[in-house]
Amino acid sequence: MTASQAFGTLQVPAHWQTVDLISDLHLQASEMATFEAWRDYMACTRADAVLILGDLFEVWVGDDAVASDPFLQQCTEVLTQASQQRAVYFMPGNRDFLVGPAFLGQCGVQALVDPTMLVWGEHRTVLTHGDALCLEDVAYQRFRLQARDPAWQVAFLARPLPERLALAQSMREQSKAHNQNVAYFADADPAMTRDWLQAAHSTHMVHGHTHQPADHGVALPGTAQRQVLSDWSFDHGNARAEVLRMQANGHCARIAPQEA
Repeated sequence: MTASQAFGTLQVPAHWQTVDLISDLHLQASEMATFEAWRDYMACTRADAVLILGDLFEVWVGDDAVASDPFLQQCTEVLTQASQQRAVYFMPGNRDFLVGPAFLGQCGVQALVDPTMLVWGEHRTVLTHGDALCLEDVAYQRFRLQARDPAWQVAFLARPLPERLALAQSMREQSKAHNQNVAYFADADPAMTRDWLQAAHSTHMVHGHTHQPADHGVALPGTAQRQVLSDWSFDHGNARAEVLRMQANGHCARIAPQEA
């Protein structure tokens, strides 16, 4: 993506006071503690809206998989109940970019394109999953270019469901093997980050993907910031999860899901 390409826009309604941003939960049936923490958070958060910036699911092979998967049915129920209480938005990540309008419509969840400009009064925030910015991961960028092609997606979704599940499992195993053999994980490219912010006339970006939650300054005139969301994990050792809560005045705070 180049800086000249268009951003989606989410204009915040006047009555919203609080927006929560989360990403990278990687929900899967083998990690129920993480699912339960997410379920409880979605039911109890006091935010006017929850914006999920990708990788809600560890893998997604098509909306038709829900009908035969009890775990995905549980996730559907959580999203459906949450969307009846507050606005819920979903942006695709690198793991769940095949989540489609049928599933989102069933849950009452609204889609966000990547990237999206969140416009809240005078504040403009660039929202993205973040994978498109990690240019140093050359192999992944090649795959991303292929997998985001509509023709590739149509061909993949036309395969029988068992075949799609087997392919997804194989790709997950390859990804895990790769991650175990690398000492450095790509971060957002500084030049591309600046380009996106300048194109959006913004000084604030929020993204996930890297699993390295932190706040970074950006070399732009004035004060600019890139905030990286936390991944969620309650099944492997120390619990790890954060919600980035935004207020109408532009203030952002990292809080635990239980505080939300």
